[in-house]
Formats: sequence, structure tokens, C-alpha cells
Amino acid sequence: MRWKDSPQAVLIALLGVHVIAHIDRNMLLGFSPQITKDLAISNAQYGFLAGAVWVLSFGFMAVFLGSLADRFSRTKVIACGILIWSVCTAASGAAQNFGQMAAARFFVASGEAALVPAAVSVLIDLFKARRAGTAVGVFFMGIPLGLGLAFTLAGTVGSSLGWRGTFYALGAIGVVIGLPTLLLRDDRGAHGEAERGAPFGQQLRQVGALLRGNATVANTIVGFVLVHMAFVGLAFAQLWLTRERGLDAATMARQIGLLGIVFGMLGSVVGGVLSDRVARRMPGGHAGFVVLLIAICGPLMVAYRFADPGSALFYVGMCAGFFLPLATYGPSLAVIQGLTPERMRSTVTGTTMLLLNVFAIALGNLAVGAVSDRLSAAAAGHALTYALLATDVLAITGALFYALAARGPRVEMAPKGVIAH
Repeated sequence: MRWKDSPQAVLIALLGVHVIAHIDRNMLLGFSPQITKDLAISNAQYGFLAGAVWVLSFGFMAVFLGSLADRFSRTKVIACGILIWSVCTAASGAAQNFGQMAAARFFVASGEAALVPAAVSVLIDLFKARRAGTAVGVFFMGIPLGLGLAFTLAGTVGSSLGWRGTFYALGAIGVVIGLPTLLLRDDRGAHGEAERGAPFGQQLRQVGALLRGNATVANTIVGFVLVHMAFVGLAFAQLWLTRERGLDAATMARQIGLLGIVFGMLGSVVGGVLSDRVARRMPGGHAGFVVLLIAICGPLMVAYRFADPGSALFYVGMCAGFFLPLATYGPSLAVIQGLTPERMRSTVTGTTMLLLNVFAIALGNLAVGAVSDRLSAAAAGHALTYALLATDVLAITGALFYALAARGPRVEMAPKGVIAH
């Protein structure tokens, strides 16, 4: 039996790999107090590690590796990525200063850039338009699961292994998974062979033409990027809660881990499943569904910054921050992929990841770190609170672009080799 004959098994396997990728990626956040102390890292340097250094590799490599996945074997691209990020995760544990940690994280990001573009393309092939949002939503459960488990492991196993030992163990696990993945053959069939992507330069020009000619896809990507400003709040969550709200680091690591898993997973499932079910009946389809989600969650995220620690509003707002960005993955990528020709789906996904990482993750994390350092130096109280509140507001403005996308065509799989307008 070919591995593609069981779409559900493929989805579960890709979800598992995605979970491991995000554990490796977010373990830096889970151990942020220990790592910043041991390596004498400032807020700005930490923001660079959590954001900019990631984008310099992940964002640009996602486009390049996405084009390779469109043209060659998607399984080989994924397997090589697993091996690269796993070896470099282990190398992160050996870092002795900021420069060494930055170099290790750069190559972890390079490897992880291979996964999402290729995996989303495989899932769209297997599940088609009517279940695309659901399949993609389930796959992106890997983000909250990985993020939550990273914090949970940091607060539990990390206390005995230490942050260095935890990185070593994660690297070894990834290598064990990556080696057999190399043996899987990505057989696209006779039709799929004819729909392989163009060489890199030509592929980029075709993607540019798609974004210029299809306002629905372009507006969805802009809204998707803005909503991801909420992830900046997650990157600084533990530092904010311990330094400005006076909460215990280990306790908050465990709580962030648990709530991140539960509400991030709920976001992924609800966003994927409900958007597929209501999109055909709701004005604006998948994009209109995201507008509704932002209208519900956005005010709660803002209220969270001012609520008393431990209050119901405090935890509801925190959970809304976990829920919202993950809930947008299924409907957003269903719109983007549904209006993109098959031959460039991985490249478009990679381009989306590039824009997301440059504008939301890299610049967002760097700006919050730098602004909060500047405010702290000026003796301003609650420096991180003000900086993070700005990211919440930007996330909410994403609703404007989804509303514009909702006025465009409904999601249908683009004709083979034809740019949808």
C-alpha cells in the first residue's frame, strides 16, 4: 500500500512532525529566563533570537524550499529539513554565548522552513477543497501542541535535564524520525508530473503575478500576517508575566504550556472545521468567518493586559490570545490555496511564511524588545505592557483586510496551471 492511500494517517504523521518542529523552535521561549541569564542576553538580543534570526533563515528558505517541493519530491524536502533542524537543535544546547546561539537557531530555522510549504501541498492534494480547511487546521495544531509542550517540558523535565540537556535530547529524537522519512517516495502520478513547478526565478515571477492579479489572495495574506502579531505577545509572555505582573516563572511556564495546548488546539480545530462547514452559507465565506473570530477575541486580548492576575478576565484574555491566531490557519490557507494553481502552492505557502515571519515575528519581536528596553531605560513603568498592547491592536486590524478578502470570490480549487482571478 502506498503511504498516500491513507490520508488520515498522513495527516497524523505530518502533525507529529509539526509538533516536534515547534517544540524545538519554542524551547528557547520555555527556557527564556534561564538562557537569558546564563548567556547574559538583553531583551533586544532575546527579541532578535526569538524573531529576526529566525526570519533571516526560515522566511527566505521557506520560499526557496517551497519552490523545490513544487518541482521535486516533497517527502525528500521534508526529511532533509528534519535532519538539519534536529542536528542544530542539539547544537543550541552547546551554545556558550549570544553569537553561538544565534548561529545554531539560524540553521534550526533553515531546516524547519522545509516542512510547512511541502506538507500543506500534500494535504491539499489529499483532502481537496471541501475538507481543506479541516486538514490544514488539524496540521497546524502542531503549533499550540509544540508551543505548549515546550513550556511544559521546560517547567518539568527541564528542571532535571537543564536547558542544555533538553536541547540535546530533542536533537536526537529528530534524527531518529528524519532518517526513515528519506525512504518515502512522493509519487504525484502522471498528471502531477505535468504540474510540477517552474525553476525558482520563473516560479517567483508567477507568484508575483498571482498576488498582483488576485486581490482576495493578497488581502488574505496581509490579514493573516497582521493577526500573527499576537504571537509576539506569546514570545514575551513569560518575561512579561514574571517581570511586570510579579508571577512565578516556573508556575507560569506550566500554565502557559497547558493553556497554550488546550486553546491553541481548540483554535486550530474550530477554525478549520467550522470554517469548512459554515463558509458555504456565511457571507464572505472563509474570510468572513475570520472577521467574526477577530471581533470576538480581539477585545478580550486587550482587556487581558489590564486585568488583575488570576482573575477570570485575565485568563479568558490569555486564552483568546492562544486561540485566535491558530484559528485563522485553516480558513486563511483554504482561501489562499484554493485560489492558487497546483504547480505553485508550496511556493505561495512559503511566500506567506516569509511575509509572516518578516513583518510579524522578526520585526514584531525586535520592536517589542527594543521599545521595552528604551522605555525601561527611561524609567517608564510597565514597559513591556505598553509594547505588547500595541501588537494586540495591530492583530485586530487584520480584520479589515479579511473583510476586503470576503468581498472576493469564494474558495474553489484553482484550475490546473491557471491563475485564478
